[in-house]
Amino acid sequence: MLRHAIAPARFFSQVPNEIIRHPRLSAEAVRLLTWQLSLPDGANEPLSETAKQAGIRKTAFIRAKRELIAEGYVHEWRRQGPNGRWTTTQLVTNTPLSADDAMALRDGHGLVARPTVGKPAVGEPKSRSVGRHPKNTEEKTYNPPSQPSHLAVPPALVDRGGLIVAAVSHRDRRLRFTGRDVQHLAPLAGEWLLRGATVQEIREALTDGLPDRVHSPAALARNRLIRKMPDAPPFPARATPAPQPLRACDGGCDRVFRPVGDETRCRDCRQAAAEEAESVTRGRDGAAVRTIRPASVPVSAF
Repeated sequence: MLRHAIAPARFFSQVPNEIIRHPRLSAEAVRLLTWQLSLPDGANEPLSETAKQAGIRKTAFIRAKRELIAEGYVHEWRRQGPNGRWTTTQLVTNTPLSADDAMALRDGHGLVARPTVGKPAVGEPKSRSVGRHPKNTEEKTYNPPSQPSHLAVPPALVDRGGLIVAAVSHRDRRLRFTGRDVQHLAPLAGEWLLRGATVQEIREALTDGLPDRVHSPAALARNRLIRKMPDAPPFPARATPAPQPLRACDGGCDRVFRPVGDETRCRDCRQAAAEEAESVTRGRDGAAVRTIRPASVPVSAF
């Protein structure tokens, strides 16, 4: 293999090989990150605008941004100002940062501690953490599930899902969730329970195959809960009663019919018996009326 490369004299960016060869970042994520890192100092271009400039479509951009957040290359915060308007602050870095380090840089305090990676991302034989994408939010930290659920999660299951997420956070130090993280992840875990998943299945979905260092536990957990969510259970079919066996009519018509309930005569015999009973009842009522009718008295008698 022969290679020829000339170092550019100007208009170049220094990108670590760890980014270019990252096994868990898609091509769109690498392009989005390197494009942002190539912008001049002082440029205030959001990631969504960079994606448009780089020719990355909305679906691919949402997936790429989620990957960069999960790997610690992108951090963002939403704040509400005194006038009630919301603003989003984004931080893009060429090295993975924890949430504390990112907040320190945002506030101008410098890094609390340089992240140390035991094993570099380059060369790790792991699949990319990609999955389904949400539909609507480009600049929000917490997105709704990628496919809006038609299932309404009861509050009791949401509370139980929060307890499961908190228990996972206490067991595995790589998944340290804040109270707000648990609050946002609880509805997803509750929907798992609503779809028939067990507590053990939720734990395995959150903890299986974790890297040695997780830079954004909440984003990784949310990605897994959405991407691995089981299918919704099908609606139970209504039980159809077995048809009654054929039987001979007891009305004397020598017909064979299929009863619906416990009837012993066919429809025609039942109708004929009902008409006969009605005529007998009318005859009795007429006789009774004639019996109690007073005798006519001539008017002249008074």
